[in-house]
Amino acid sequence: MAAVLASGAGAVLSHRSAAVLWGLLRPHGGVVHVSVLGQSGRALRVGIRLHRPRSLRSEMTTRRRGIPVTTVARTIADLRAVSPAWEVRRAIRQAEIMKLPLGPGVERDGSRSDLERDFLTLCRCHHIPVPEVNVKIGRWTVDFLWRAARLVVEADSWDYHRGRIAFQDDHARDLDLRRRGFEVRRFSEAQINGEPDLVAVDVAAALAARPGSAASRQLAP
Repeated sequence: MAAVLASGAGAVLSHRSAAVLWGLLRPHGGVVHVSVLGQSGRALRVGIRLHRPRSLRSEMTTRRRGIPVTTVARTIADLRAVSPAWEVRRAIRQAEIMKLPLGPGVERDGSRSDLERDFLTLCRCHHIPVPEVNVKIGRWTVDFLWRAARLVVEADSWDYHRGRIAFQDDHARDLDLRRRGFEVRRFSEAQINGEPDLVAVDVAAALAARPGSAASRQLAP
């Protein structure tokens, strides 16, 4: 609220800061994004990134917790200018989960298929053998499987793995898969999209550590 007040009349929280206020993204350090119409608003202040959009109609703004803020639909549109594509997808996905109005101009997120696609792209970019996808092992369907290496990777998105029941199921799944001789690695959506190099190194090391498998031979120097 302080940043909005400091920016003058007509200022509203926007972009990533608005997404955090709506609960679409997690907070992190950095500047506070504020939008003002035209040339209104005060001079630049430390810690505030002031945006001057060409059009910011009254129906594109509202209040949340007493703070002037862009609507969810406008927030998503603004996010595209300042955030990577994966973070925009996450915000859209969270808005859908929260049943917030996205408006007709926002393309809905592919959810699970997007995360699978991102992980497969990671494998190809880092020359990791492409795994099988959505494979049945016993009573479980695993996300990614290198069959010869008996390696399973589970990609955990918040909407599919939140809650007590999901937490218990994940642990039961991992225990059963290990009992069957599979190694299980889990990576969060944020890791796959935000730290792909670290994920790739970990997967490659796991494959290389499974001697005799076709995957480990492909990764051998």
